[in-house]
Amino acid sequence: MIELIDSHFHLESEPYDGERDEIVARAVQNGVSAMITIGTSMESNAQAVALAERYDALWAVVGIHPNHAHEWGIEAEMALRGWASHPKVVAIGEIGLDYYWDRVPPERQQRAFEAQLALAAELALPVVIHDREAHGPVLATLRDWAATLPDEAQRGVLHCFSGDSAMAAEALEMGFYLGVDGPLTFKNARTLQAMVVDWPLDRILIETDAPYLTPHPFRGKRNEPSYVRYVAEQLAELRQESFEAVARRTTDNARTLFQLEYEPTQ
Repeated sequence: MIELIDSHFHLESEPYDGERDEIVARAVQNGVSAMITIGTSMESNAQAVALAERYDALWAVVGIHPNHAHEWGIEAEMALRGWASHPKVVAIGEIGLDYYWDRVPPERQQRAFEAQLALAAELALPVVIHDREAHGPVLATLRDWAATLPDEAQRGVLHCFSGDSAMAAEALEMGFYLGVDGPLTFKNARTLQAMVVDWPLDRILIETDAPYLTPHPFRGKRNEPSYVRYVAEQLAELRQESFEAVARRTTDNARTLFQLEYEPTQ
């Protein structure tokens, strides 16, 4: 069976209550050998780590999302330090800026973003970046941060990339990966579909962001990590490459960035 990795979803989310065993089992049965569940708040971080302990195929990322930036402070920093020492925690995230929802003042989001980037650098962990309608400030912040890192340090991934081609080019030049999700399969995603053809395949991660952003043909229904196959298939079709080659390369990318060590399910 061809191996896939869902490098970004949210297993702790309420839509999965009572069904998490089935969600994980169904993903593994469909060739998803590893999944990364992403924390966004103090509560969801704790849940993500506990779930990573529960399932062999699951890893966790911990961080304070910009829409929860009001939680950032000494207690949150100490908690992240503790969670980051767990062997199944592989990055700091989902961190960044969100100017769409406007739930937290931009200045407070920025402080939490910069502090968590500094923490990730100190702990030698990659970052998972959230960017919604904040492309310029996100890119400027990452530019300053990446300049302080050693050349060999893993930067991270711009999750569910939504910027333009110039932003993609600069992010790639800085050493970031770019994440693609269900919207790649949407008919109206022509700009994104055109861009991914030009991105180097060794810098692309496939994601679901489940339970959100469900790909075609299940759009409108609850998403789950087994659907990451549809993102990989669309990526392969757009690039006119084999599904096997795209699956293999994106899986290797995720394993490299997040330093995942496991034996794939046969």
